[in-house]
Amino acid sequence: MKILLPPSETKHEGGDGSPLDLDSLVLPSLNERRSAVLEALIDLASDEEAARRVLKLSERQRGDIAHNRALRSSPTMPAIDRYTGVLFDALDARSLSSVSRRWLGEHVWIHSAPLGPVGALDALPAYRLAAGTSLPGLPALRRHWAEATSAAIAEADPSFVLDLRSEAYVALGPVPGSVSSAYVRVVTAHGRALNHFNKKSKGLLVRAIAEDRPRVSSLRGLRAWAQKRGIVFRDGAEPGTVELVVEE
Repeated sequence: MKILLPPSETKHEGGDGSPLDLDSLVLPSLNERRSAVLEALIDLASDEEAARRVLKLSERQRGDIAHNRALRSSPTMPAIDRYTGVLFDALDARSLSSVSRRWLGEHVWIHSAPLGPVGALDALPAYRLAAGTSLPGLPALRRHWAEATSAAIAEADPSFVLDLRSEAYVALGPVPGSVSSAYVRVVTAHGRALNHFNKKSKGLLVRAIAEDRPRVSSLRGLRAWAQKRGIVFRDGAEPGTVELVVEE
């Protein structure tokens, strides 16, 4: 099983890892496109005012431009530790056992805008780029990434993909129809969709899976594990979707 997570706009700074090495990332067939986005971001960062405008940054976010300028040389840290925010705070990967962290590295991909899906333990620098940004010199990120990312997922041939991404990141690389998958929506028992609890619930779900490390290769297997944990999944209204039912 692979779990696809969205990234976060907010990130921890710093790191003690070596600079970004594209050859060390999962899904190496994406490296040419990764390099193209990196170069576009670095070029954009040479003009601070243009970078602020394109990336929609405030004055106090100028530091993010410096991060982009140093993408090839700045220190890195594991992707699962780089991202902050509601989902990643709930997952709290730093407090997991070493065994659970290794499980995350083997089973979790985080879908970044500049690099496509990366492994949870892949080493990333700090950066700023959102899924909906149009970079000078490149097609819209959806056009740049979607077909290549779907092909890379198909090539990896996971037995089952649990897709916890936001729709903006699904657009950057839909799970191909040839791969068994389920897209998760977080709802209340009465079917009301949730926003804040959406991210928190996904983070807690991934933490629980990493703690238990069940052998799951299908939605049926995931639901069997979830039932033992008291986690409720039910069929979604749309084909290929499931609903994670939580209390308000």
